[in-house]
Order: sequence, then structure tokens, then C-alpha cells
Amino acid sequence: MSSFCLTLLQALLLCRFIRAQQQLLPGSCNFELGTCGYTFDPEYGSWNMDEEGHLITVDSAFLHQEQAVLASPVLDQQEWSCVRLVYQITGQGSLQLHLRPDSDNFDYRLWTTNKASDSWLIASVDLPNTTIPFQILLEGRPERGSNSSVAIFEIHIVPGYCIECNFEEHHLCGYSNSWNPNVNWYIGGQLTTENENQTNSNHRGHYMYVDSVYAKHFQEVAKLISPMTTVPMAGCLSLYYHRDQERGNIFSIFTRDELGHYEEIWRPEVYATNGWSLVSIDIKAPHPLEVVFEVEFNSARGGYVAIDDISFSPEFCHTDTEPTFDPSIANCDFETGLCLYYLERAETKVWSRVSVKPNAYRIGDHTTGTGCFLLADTRVTSRPGYVGRLHGPFLPGNHKYCLRFYYLLHGFRKVDNALILYIYDENNVAQEKVWSLAYSTKAVWRQVEFTYTKPMLSKIVFVSICENFWECGLVAIDDITVSLGDCQITAGSLPGQCNFESGDCAYIQDEKDKADWLRVRGHTPTSYTGPKGDHTTGVGYYMYIEASLMLPGHKARLLTSYLRGSSAPQCLIFYYHMYGSGTGILSVFLRHSSREHDTVLWRRRGEQSVSWMRAMVDYHCDVRHQIIFEAIRGPSLRSDMAIDDISFRRGPCEDPGETTSYSGFSEYFNEIEN
Repeated sequence: MSSFCLTLLQALLLCRFIRAQQQLLPGSCNFELGTCGYTFDPEYGSWNMDEEGHLITVDSAFLHQEQAVLASPVLDQQEWSCVRLVYQITGQGSLQLHLRPDSDNFDYRLWTTNKASDSWLIASVDLPNTTIPFQILLEGRPERGSNSSVAIFEIHIVPGYCIECNFEEHHLCGYSNSWNPNVNWYIGGQLTTENENQTNSNHRGHYMYVDSVYAKHFQEVAKLISPMTTVPMAGCLSLYYHRDQERGNIFSIFTRDELGHYEEIWRPEVYATNGWSLVSIDIKAPHPLEVVFEVEFNSARGGYVAIDDISFSPEFCHTDTEPTFDPSIANCDFETGLCLYYLERAETKVWSRVSVKPNAYRIGDHTTGTGCFLLADTRVTSRPGYVGRLHGPFLPGNHKYCLRFYYLLHGFRKVDNALILYIYDENNVAQEKVWSLAYSTKAVWRQVEFTYTKPMLSKIVFVSICENFWECGLVAIDDITVSLGDCQITAGSLPGQCNFESGDCAYIQDEKDKADWLRVRGHTPTSYTGPKGDHTTGVGYYMYIEASLMLPGHKARLLTSYLRGSSAPQCLIFYYHMYGSGTGILSVFLRHSSREHDTVLWRRRGEQSVSWMRAMVDYHCDVRHQIIFEAIRGPSLRSDMAIDDISFRRGPCEDPGETTSYSGFSEYFNEIEN
């Protein structure tokens, strides 16, 4: 606690002049006279007000649980706003900010940090516009037994976007200076010139500037960096700048993504301005970003650059700016057709849209297990070999695209040319071979993802080549998606989603049953039962029961953490795998305190398919509850059952269509339907 006292004066000075002119919205609090309507979640530990006021803390020495949760009053702010948070982590721990929409099962994490510091830090978190009332949750997690603590000095919620700033506040809206021993951005007072107009000279106030006077080396660089936005940004960035280039400086504005990739978005056309000049720049970023203001000096007589009044609008600055392109026109799961994909006329019989009935021998599609996918099959052609090309729709140039798709192989002796991906230009000329199959586990849907950029109009083309009938088999593709941005920048999983790739998602093993669910990857140890890979990528993790560790009739139960309940209907979606001649029963239950017994929501009995199958379950519960996945071992060792890719969304579920349940034997086990 002493470290907080040492830095309390610093924090008071930091926020002394905050928002004298800017409106503070409900939910703001400086903790001087109390908690401003913020409350402690009784399910977790408590935050403690400092005896002298001004801050609220959670200390590992007094915390008997893993975390303490501070909840704001219910807020009804329909316009875009920004949370400015002054905080400090001492020792080891983390602080998270969540959004809790009214009548929703889940909290949505917007921001997290585990950065320890001996001083107060500023965080800026965007709150997108919404018509649904919500609460802000602050979750402090000091590491237990390590003399750690998490403290919050101030919460300010202001209108507008977090990258907006007029630099009148001492916290500089969360902007940071990339330290250079010689040239840095500083806060300036009134900047006047003889030719400056009267309006600007009267109202300019504070601004940020960088001067070359202390530059000692060639190409000295100063960077001013905005807070990282928490959402994608598309619209108009505006600011005033003042520039004097006596002996040379280079002023540029960049965007920088989470991977550290820079993109220059503006550079001035004039070396000097007579006064403050307004510039408006269109930004189209499909991912969170920082704005970087960079000035490079070549000597101590390189002049200066000043900026002020940074603002943002969701409307583009210029009418000729093309709207943000939606690449989802290239998405296809082949459930209702080929979408915008097409085959070359001479090869129309190579690729076929097919479906497979649930069976114990042949894998169905990736989307649902019972739907359609695209198959290249030499046995349906009249030639001993083939070259099959599947063309996608044209996509505009100068965009970064992330392409994902799934493929499946069966029967190939050589996989070198089984599946190749090219980028074609608008003249149908192959520009680049971007991916080819080198090796693959057969009979498992595998995910491929890669990022590409082309300066011209282009399209993706899937090619399958078979030179010899006796060396070729079946190659299938499904669930093609194209999105803007780099594949390495993931949107993150939504609350309630779990693919088990990074853990068990806080699912709980029932201590009263006879066995546990196991998290594994690859195939299960017993032959002729269980999956060969997960549903998410084909090489990832899933949860399953190992029948050889159980006796017939033994149960294994896996429970979600507690869900708050919602007044709206809910849709539970998950994938299950029930393959094996001795497969038992897989059930989903709803449990809540107002009912003595768990309610059955969904059930399957016996062998269903060698494929991963999709389940969609509607339910409604407006009180605190849990969802339970229960597997009962069947009569033989071939009774492994698995689940993967669990998600919740607002219901009702979309109509999954007619699905054919399979149990045991089917005379159509090898039938492919066109």
C-alpha cells in the first residue's frame, strides 16, 4: 500500500486539470467522496477504498479469491464514448475491463493489461455506440501470496473516440512519446505567428510540438503514438498542424497495427505553414490500430512541427473515397450452391458439389457434418487424369486479405499436386502460386490460412491436378472465408466461445461422476472410435471421454462456469463426434437452482457418424445457470465421444434443416449424393 501513497501526489497532479472544459459522462468517478455508484460483485472479492480517498485497491494480502470485480451503475449511453482509466499494478497481477450488456449471458472483455509499474498509467478504451443499456466491469487480479496489488485512481468517461485529443489535459488522452535522448514531443503553450488568423490564435491553447534544436545526429526521429483502439476504424481523421522546415524535416502520419506493421497515410505537401493548417485523412482499417505522428530531423536547424485538435468521424472526409470493401462475397460453405465460384467450362465434371449421408465410413462436410462440399474426383471423369480449376470472384487491389479454407484428402498416393492455390489477375493470368499441399493427414478436415496483398484486381483459383488415375484419390474443399486484414490479427473469441485450443475455458469437471473429460489433440488411442483430429483446424485440441478408462454406464460430466441468464432466447452451438460400435449416450442438460433436477436439452444415443456433427440447441433461462455436457460410456471400448467448438449466441437458432440421424448400420454407408 505504501507504493500507492508515494505516487498519490503524482496522480493528483496528473489529473488536477482534467476535463475542465469537456463533459464527463455517467460512470465517471475519482473516488474522492465514495464509489459513485460502483458496487462490488458479491461472487468475488472486494475492492477497498483508501483511507485518505482518491483511489480504490485490491490487495493480494486481503483477497481470499482469485479476483475482485467492480461494477458500474447501469449506463444508457447510445453515442460512442471513451473510458480513460488511471491505474497502477504493483508486483504481479492483471486488470481487465469488461462490458456487460443488459439481458446478456456474458461479459465482453474490451481491454486487459498485466504491466506492473511504480507510477500511475493511463488506459484509453473505446465504448462503441449501442442502444442496449450496459455496465462496465473492472476485474483486478493481484497474484496471491506475492505482495501484489491493483489500484484505480480515476475513471473518466468522455464523449467521442479515444484517439481524439486537444492536449488540454495533463494525461494527454493516453498519447505516449517514443523516447529519444535528443528529440521528443513536448507540450507547448500558445503558438503565435504574425500571419495566424484571429480565431486560431484566441483558442489554440495547448498543443504538442517537436523541435530540432537538440538534434545531434542525421535522421533523428521523434514519435507521438495514440492509444491503441479497441475496435476497427474507418472514417475521417482530422487535425491541425503547424510546420517550419528551416533546414529539413520529414513529417509523416502512419497507422500501426497490433503486429507492429506501419502504413503511411499522409505526408504534407508544403515545407512550411503560415499558421495552423487543417488536414483531413481517410482511414480504412479492419483491425485495431495506433496513429503514429513521426518527425525526422537531419540537423539541429531542421525547424519544428506542432499538432493539435485531433478528431475522428465515422464518415469519410472525401466524397471520392471508396467505402470499405466487404470481401465476404468470396465466402462459401457450398450449402446452397457454388456462391460466386465457377468452374472452367472444359472441366465442369472435375469439381462437383456433393453431400455424404451420416455413416461410419466416409466423412461428411466440415460445416455441419451432413451438408455439402466441393469434391474433385477422377472417377467421375472420362479421362485417366485431370486438371480442375475453381475460380473465385474478383477482389479489389491494394487490400490485405486473409483467406481461410478447409480441405480433405482420401486415397492419394502422391499429394504434390492434389491441391494448389493461385492468384489470377483480371486477364485470367496466374500471377503467383501462393500455397500447395506438401503433406496431409488423410480423412481429416484441415484448415489453411494465409495473408496476401495484390496491387491489382485479382481472384483466388483452386487447382487440383491428377496425372495418373492410379495415384489419385479424392480432394475436397469447404468453408472458404475471406476477410480484410492479416490472419495473425485475430478478433479474439467471443464470450461463451471455446475451441479448447488454449485451455479448458474454465469448464468444470463434475466431482461426483466416475470419470473426467480429457483435453487432447490428434486421434484417440483406441482404434475404430473417436476422432482423428479436432474440428477447429484438424490439428488442434478437443475434449473427449476415453472409454478404456471407464466401465459401461459410467458418466463423465463437464459443466460451464455460471451464466447470468438472459431474458432473450439463447442458442447453444457445438460439434460432437460419436463414432464406434459401442458408443453410448451424449446429452446436454440445463441446471439452475430453482429446479430440483437438471433439464434435458438435447440427446444422441449410439454411433452417429465418423464425421464431426453440428448440434444447435435452443433454450431459455433468465436466471443464473449452467450447461452440462454428459457422456455415458457404452457397452464396449469403442465408445469414445468428443465435443469441440462450443459457442452461445442470441436465439433462436437458425433452422439447421433436415438432418438424418445415424445409429449403427446404414445400407447407404458409402453413398455420395450430388
